[in-house]
Amino acid sequence: MRVGVLTGGGDCPGINAVIRGIVRKGVQEYGYELTGFRDGWRGPMEGDVMRLDIPAVRGTLPRGGTILGSSRADPFQHGEAAVRRVRENLAKHEVDALITIGGKNTLTVAARLFEEYGVPCVGVPKTIENDLPSTDYTFGFDTAVTIATEAIDRLHTTAESHMRVLVVEVMGRHTGWIAVRSGLAGGANVVLIPEQPFDLDQVCAWVTSRFRASYAPIVVVAEGAAPVGGDPMPGDDDESEPAGPVPPSGIGEWLAREIERRTGKEARTTVLGHVQRGGTPTAADRWLATRFGLHAIDCVRDGAFGRMVALRGTDIVRVPLAEAKAPLKTVDAGLYDEVGVFFG
Repeated sequence: MRVGVLTGGGDCPGINAVIRGIVRKGVQEYGYELTGFRDGWRGPMEGDVMRLDIPAVRGTLPRGGTILGSSRADPFQHGEAAVRRVRENLAKHEVDALITIGGKNTLTVAARLFEEYGVPCVGVPKTIENDLPSTDYTFGFDTAVTIATEAIDRLHTTAESHMRVLVVEVMGRHTGWIAVRSGLAGGANVVLIPEQPFDLDQVCAWVTSRFRASYAPIVVVAEGAAPVGGDPMPGDDDESEPAGPVPPSGIGEWLAREIERRTGKEARTTVLGHVQRGGTPTAADRWLATRFGLHAIDCVRDGAFGRMVALRGTDIVRVPLAEAKAPLKTVDAGLYDEVGVFFG
């Protein structure tokens, strides 16, 4: 049997550990041949492949990114001809099953190919934002939270040295899992997430409260967070510098400017950005990613196509691949209230 593997969507620490687990067990225990498709769904659309064998994955366990490359290509966005090319290239390269490693969009393509065309697909959930509903955790999340927490720890001392507000913008366009977890772990004084529109006056009140206690506050904000109403409230009577709409990105910079303007306290922003995606995966992510890879190749062996591996408690289970199309897993109000105990 020949098994294809691709990695789509944003890169994250731990992808190579998945590939390594697939290859090692697939070759050593089942005698499979492995073919890698480069750059996500672009690989099957264009027939761009590479051989995956044990030497190809040797030394990749601690390596970030993906040795296969990634993209956000979607054959369904290019019409029936692109979908047909995917099927033709799978046949051309004699691929009997395809393991897709990705987030919501990548896995949704795999689910549609299985449901509508009978392409034998198995899914592995991947996202640093931990927002896929069918699994308790996704690999990459622990690394992103660890990086963000370390940054917050470092920023406390410089904030205190200059008695200024430091705003830390983390990833999370639709969900606030990274912000909530790293904010609580790092001792942030305010955490703002997309699920809960924030009151800018309340944020400034929390900041002011911290300064009264002779403490420099840290504000953690997910990139998708927004004020109540979607637009910032107008600033006092100063019409020379209207607040204007919140940009689609850069909420951290906007928030720091507004806090400084409203409180009179100096504020600076640190945008962690892709630092959260890069570099060496944590031990937890290597462990989870490797297990996902081992169980994904077992799905192929068992003919469990149209399924996705997922973490439930400490067990790896199989769930319908179609569940990748479900709404994202968001931070519930109860969990956010727990973090809110430490605001202000």
